[in-house]
Amino acid sequence: EVQLAESGGGSVQTGGSLRLSCAASASTYSSYCMAWFRQGPGKEREGVAAIYTGGHPTYYADSVKGRFTISQDNAKNTMYLQMNSLKPVDTAMYYCAADPWSLKCGGSLYEYSYWGQGTQVTVSS
Repeated sequence: EVQLAESGGGSVQTGGSLRLSCAASASTYSSYCMAWFRQGPGKEREGVAAIYTGGHPTYYADSVKGRFTISQDNAKNTMYLQMNSLKPVDTAMYYCAADPWSLKCGGSLYEYSYWGQGTQVTVSS
């Protein structure tokens, strides 16, 4: 089982930046897919970005391309989401997710078995 813990959320103004972190517990899997999702007020949870551990990003939502960057550090078992040029529409609870068997490693929440508790990001105008 993989345990995930997000951190780095907060409140920023439009145009600001934040970096989210997702620390994963030690895993027996050699590689797995990790992703960021978000859920805004009254909205469904949506995929933001995904990456294979030890690999390159495999998914970005159109709404964040060019502004957000997903990365991971295998040595630290940690995934990151660098968010630049933030907009009020980015306001949401951001969740970390992981799965060792995802073949697509995309933006569908049904691909992921393990979830963190979330970290709140609020962008004010």
